[in-house]
Amino acid sequence: MWRYLKRLLIGRPLKTTDEGGQSLTKFKALALLSSDALSSVAYGTEQITTVLFVLSAAATWYALPAVGIVLILLFAITMSYRQIINAYPSGGGAYVVATKNWGTSIGLVAGGSLLVDYMLTVAVSVTSGTEAITSAIPLLRPYSIAIAIFIVLFIMTLNLRGMKDSASFLTLPVYTFVVVLLGMLVWGLFNIATGRLTYHAAAPVGSAVPGMTIILFLRAFSAGSSSLTGVEAISNAVPNFKKPKRKNAANTLAIMAALLGLFLIGVTFLSYYLGIMPSSDETVLSQIGAAVFGKGIFYYLLQFST
Repeated sequence: MWRYLKRLLIGRPLKTTDEGGQSLTKFKALALLSSDALSSVAYGTEQITTVLFVLSAAATWYALPAVGIVLILLFAITMSYRQIINAYPSGGGAYVVATKNWGTSIGLVAGGSLLVDYMLTVAVSVTSGTEAITSAIPLLRPYSIAIAIFIVLFIMTLNLRGMKDSASFLTLPVYTFVVVLLGMLVWGLFNIATGRLTYHAAAPVGSAVPGMTIILFLRAFSAGSSSLTGVEAISNAVPNFKKPKRKNAANTLAIMAALLGLFLIGVTFLSYYLGIMPSSDETVLSQIGAAVFGKGIFYYLLQFST
């Protein structure tokens, strides 16, 4: 019975001779390996504005320069990982680079750091995803913990089925999220240009805010840097790409970084322009979606793909 249930949940054991069938195209690799980084769009801007909102609503305009610095950092990290992809095509990312250049001890520190990063990402991303669901359906808010636990167990089971099955399943939600979010940004900017969305920012860009300090700004920037988690996933998985592995991995990394940068600056701008403030009852992305789309089909597509 246990063996049957195990086979049903995680599939048949993968033979070494079948490993080539697990190789990923750029299309599927982007869905599987960028989901970590792209999911941070759901909480990156919100984390920045939450820190700034502690001071005042007027301070939230500082989210724009904070995200600007995050984008510079994203560019630097992306270029670094493109070099790692070409220099270390066997994969392994930071662990392999640190081990080969500074020895096993430093490599273990890098590897341990990534393990902590991955666990924290699961906690933050799943919590953010649960909040997206409860923002769309407030009646589910009392069941938030149960929903989050179910999502963690589901993702764990999906990963145990192997990379190919995981990529096939994630293709639909990830590309739905990308298309709907792009649509939200384009439609939002169009509505701003045509005057359909009113300017509700708490303070103009560049205005002085009493009590604002460099420490608070750096705190907001560090919170926004959570958006960069997962960028290393592609360099870790170069051997899992179809040939030419290095080229496909490098191109997928560039596409992921471009999407992440576009989404971050777009969501942050709309959040500022519309005067969106952090709320315990509804996520920032949900508030933006409701303002741009209304509570229609596209709003719910945005929430559930998130």
